[in-house]
Amino acid sequence: MWVEFKRVPNLMLAEMWKDLLEGEGLPARILPEGDIRSWGESVPFIVYVPKGREHVAEEILRKV
Repeated sequence: MWVEFKRVPNLMLAEMWKDLLEGEGLPARILPEGDIRSWGESVPFIVYVPKGREHVAEEILRKV
């Protein structure tokens, strides 16, 4: 199960957050807000982390 961690305004920032989290050993997923068919570089995205591991994502965020 995945839970929402962060909302970002575009694909570039979503990929940056995903790379940061995964670089610290925490799996992450990104999906566009709304319909999956709206996938594009300029649509808002949501970064997801595994349920129960949100505290790890918060710790990674504090280190940055």
